[in-house]
Amino acid sequence: MRTTLTIEDDVAAVLRQIQEKRRASLKDVVNEALRLGLKQIDAPSRSCRRHRTTVVSLGTCFTSSLDDVAEALAIAEGENFR
Repeated sequence: MRTTLTIEDDVAAVLRQIQEKRRASLKDVVNEALRLGLKQIDAPSRSCRRHRTTVVSLGTCFTSSLDDVAEALAIAEGENFR
């Protein structure tokens, strides 16, 4: 089958690199890329594995609120934090 395709510049550059590397015709490189891409598109998507994190107790908070930065620093580093 003959057809005309408009290929983006970045894709054309990669095709040229592969063509030179393999010393193959543009037709062969494009057909192989299309075959591989179409198989991948048609294949069922892989199921994602669930990731679990371990729960760790960090203890109690030293201050009732972290809104007051000066108070939090005073508790963490002592009154002479400045």
